[in-house]
Amino acid sequence: MGVFYKIKEFLFVELRILKYRILSDCKKIKGKPTLYHPLLLKGKGTVQFGDQVQIGVKASPYFYSHYAYIEARFESSQIIIGNNVAINNALSLVSYSKIVIGNNVLIGTHCNMMDNDAHQLHSEKRNELPESSEIHIEDNVFIGSNVTLLKGVRIGKNSVIGNGSIVTKSIPPNTVAAGNPIRIIKSIP
Repeated sequence: MGVFYKIKEFLFVELRILKYRILSDCKKIKGKPTLYHPLLLKGKGTVQFGDQVQIGVKASPYFYSHYAYIEARFESSQIIIGNNVAINNALSLVSYSKIVIGNNVLIGTHCNMMDNDAHQLHSEKRNELPESSEIHIEDNVFIGSNVTLLKGVRIGKNSVIGNGSIVTKSIPPNTVAAGNPIRIIKSIP
């Protein structure tokens, strides 16, 4: 049984990690995360990983079927991930300007963050790029699964974002928040 599991893990995980490493085209990468899940790094900008960054969790949904996607789209785009960050499966981070994730942050499955709306709302300007606004996640934040963070959001230190939340506004430190749209549920003592 142990040998079969090792073969399965090699075929379904290690080869996929290698495949996405080959498909990645981002050249400005600093640091090296521990990969338990495939990671695709795209764009012309900078992606920086702190110490002990983990991407993927074996005993979690989407382990065999998805990959993490991190894109620093333009030369000036930045994604900065702090130390001791654990990112679960099926993450999507897209930065037009800057996304910062602090230290000791936990991120659940299937989370999405993008610091730009990607398209204008006005029909005649749909192909024009709107203004970007940075996303900041401070230290010791726990983000549940299926959470979307939109441009201009700051999550204060020690806060918890509940599963399925759509984060359209900043959340103060030491707060539990959840919902669509997000609302503050309670303070953390």
